[in-house]
Amino acid sequence: MKKVSFLGAGSWGTALAVLCAGNGHKVTLWSKIQSEIDMLKEHREHIDRLPGVKLPDSVEIEYDLERACTDQDIIVCAVASPFVRSTAQLAKPFIRKGQIIVNVGKGIEEKTLMTLCQVLEDELPEADVCVLSGPSHAEEVSKGLPTTVVVGSKSRETARFVQDVFMGGNFRVYTSPDMVGIELGGALKNVIALAAGILDGMEMGDNTKAALMTRGIAEISRLGLALGGKIETFSGLSGIGDLIVTCTSTHSRNHNCGYLLGKGKTLAEAKDEIRQVVEGVNCARAAMSLADKYNVTMPIVEQINEVLFEDKPAAAAMKDLLERDKVSEYKTLTW
Repeated sequence: MKKVSFLGAGSWGTALAVLCAGNGHKVTLWSKIQSEIDMLKEHREHIDRLPGVKLPDSVEIEYDLERACTDQDIIVCAVASPFVRSTAQLAKPFIRKGQIIVNVGKGIEEKTLMTLCQVLEDELPEADVCVLSGPSHAEEVSKGLPTTVVVGSKSRETARFVQDVFMGGNFRVYTSPDMVGIELGGALKNVIALAAGILDGMEMGDNTKAALMTRGIAEISRLGLALGGKIETFSGLSGIGDLIVTCTSTHSRNHNCGYLLGKGKTLAEAKDEIRQVVEGVNCARAAMSLADKYNVTMPIVEQINEVLFEDKPAAAAMKDLLERDKVSEYKTLTW
């Protein structure tokens, strides 16, 4: 039995807490929000995010960050991407040297263009930071539906330790040394999922969405390789796997936000209706900045930015994508 603490009691943190408790570990679930703590203690479920999913009695609900961080085998950072740095800053006084911290968020910090693991390493340089990602909606994981994910770490030993803690029953965990590729796949697929939702809102059909997803993973791979990721990662669980589920599932807040945009709602109206952080919106500008910095062509990401932040009609964006200059599908293939 290991001691695992979750910083962040939203849908994903709560779902993983249920999973780890089911694997027999001693679990602590922390939130900075007092009303959330009160709700979890009273009802033993997250009524807003995961209704009907009961927390095991063994899960300890905690408001005190020091107690949540002290003497833990693993600390899981499960807050939304805009709050990763501030949470790490709050936790820093309580983090011991060599502490394993697992990032399960997906995003890129817009100001620094860092991945979330890089943000954690920046704030907690003595911690052993790794990432867990893949096709894993909280709503399904919390119900025990089967899926597979990947843990990325600089250390084989750390990856295997985290694998052992999380793997069990219907939750299969693979390992990988490609932290950068895993994080970029998880972050950038949210931008493509916004576009997929827009297409569904416009009733463009299956062919259109399949084409978007295929060219979307091509863009993600190009940028990922430029930043040091490995091509195998983008054809794996945190690449094409996570892209498929986020572009097609009604559980996806990114897809759902895009769908509302495709139906004619403004970004503000769509975000108000979703009522959760839409990571793709936060990531879109950062993705474009990285593309510009590394001279990588990302036409879908470029058009999504214009739709989100420049009020470009989605139909005009699709037209511009389709009417670009003729090119080969892969320049690396020769006749």
